[in-house]
Amino acid sequence: MGDVMYEAVCSRDARFDGEFFFGVATTGIYCRPSCPATTPKRKNVSFFPTAAAAQHSGFRACRRCRPDAVPGSAAWNTRADVVGRAMRLISDGVVDREGVAGLAARLGYSTRQMQRQLNAEVGAGPIALARAQRAHTARILLQTTSMQAAEIAFAAGFASVRQFNDTIRQIYAVTPSELRAAKPGPTSRYGSVATAHGAGGIPLRLAYRGPYAAAEVFDYLAARALTGIEEIIGAPGKRTYRRTLDLPHAPGIAEVGEKCGDGWLECHLHLGDLRDLTTATQRMRRLFDLDADPYAVTERLGADPALAPLVERRPGLRAPGAADPHELAIRAVLGQQVSVAAGQQLGNSVVTAYGRPLPTPSGALTHVFPDAGTLAGASLAELGMPEPRRATVRTLSGALADGTVCLDAGADRDETEKALLDLRGIGPWTAGYVRMRALGDPDVLLPMDVAVQAGMRHSGAEAVDAERWRPWRSYAMHHLWNAAGRHCAPEA
Repeated sequence: MGDVMYEAVCSRDARFDGEFFFGVATTGIYCRPSCPATTPKRKNVSFFPTAAAAQHSGFRACRRCRPDAVPGSAAWNTRADVVGRAMRLISDGVVDREGVAGLAARLGYSTRQMQRQLNAEVGAGPIALARAQRAHTARILLQTTSMQAAEIAFAAGFASVRQFNDTIRQIYAVTPSELRAAKPGPTSRYGSVATAHGAGGIPLRLAYRGPYAAAEVFDYLAARALTGIEEIIGAPGKRTYRRTLDLPHAPGIAEVGEKCGDGWLECHLHLGDLRDLTTATQRMRRLFDLDADPYAVTERLGADPALAPLVERRPGLRAPGAADPHELAIRAVLGQQVSVAAGQQLGNSVVTAYGRPLPTPSGALTHVFPDAGTLAGASLAELGMPEPRRATVRTLSGALADGTVCLDAGADRDETEKALLDLRGIGPWTAGYVRMRALGDPDVLLPMDVAVQAGMRHSGAEAVDAERWRPWRSYAMHHLWNAAGRHCAPEA
């Protein structure tokens, strides 16, 4: 396996960025596979599954290729075991908020069991993984804002300024002041756009690998945007998606541009509390499916004669996730057995009647989607839909509020789907749709969906073909929706 990885390094193959990292013994530096620096000799190279593992082994981040800024590995999305679930939770900031014990409790494992499995699989424990993430957050704030170093330390999740200073020196081999002075210019492929934090928010470049079908993602979100919490402005090709975020410490607003950079989407985050930076960033990454591996998807789906033309027509097609899993689940129930437009209108009514107003409106963004506890006790009479469906919304909201249904980043997908199906009024379509979008499962197919069936007829695909599409059936379904003309589907 090491020889294959070394071939990727020799060819500077960007397809493997984020899938593994390599450290060079003679320099003490670790890089991404596509690093443009001179290729080191094989005998001096070590390979690591994560940046944290490289840092844990004493390597410093390369200042040229910025390995901490690559897309995440698609493996953590496909894997449903404890390691995959732990990686998703750590990226969401759970260790910073709840500690290692909190992470273990969410996974249902002892702290020792969890640490042993993470060390064996990814070469680093939860503390090292969270530390690497804090360092990356701190670098972004140092190089894109004018905040004081002490403010950045606590915003990034460090317990003290001393811990912050020591970590920056260990990972980047410079002081925080020197790292700030070395900020990349606006045309740098690997860094964040440099500007002051203020009216423009915190600027980020959200990295992805391979081709990215931005137009289809923006079309998908535009067709479902809810008034008050989402808006899309600008002309096709240059659109900006804006939405409110209900974050752990304070509400925020995210803006993502449609125009693709050199392997990244431009994003600006306006946060009420900078401690939410990591969580907000990861939520937008999941919404735009930025950690996907389009090469693996194309290899599998493109081998199917029925899907091959669809894959060729839309390279880099993504399966959008969710910025707020609870919101997505409730919207899925509202969209049961109605058109996209009808589901959107019901969602608008929910926001109008029960949404939480932003402290300061921003353009058309005025509210945060109501929390599950509020909807669990609401009459929902304003929705104008049958009482049994209103009861389903209340039942689901209550289950989300009391934890009967768990939709956090590390939820067990099988257990969550079963818990959803146990609720009165929720069937396989809704449970599968929530599993795909709220839990980011790349291998969901809804065979009874009207548009999926139409897409199969249009493409000549058969239901028996679907087993060959694993583990990327969610992407196959999006190709089928596009082939059928997705706006005709009763899909939330």
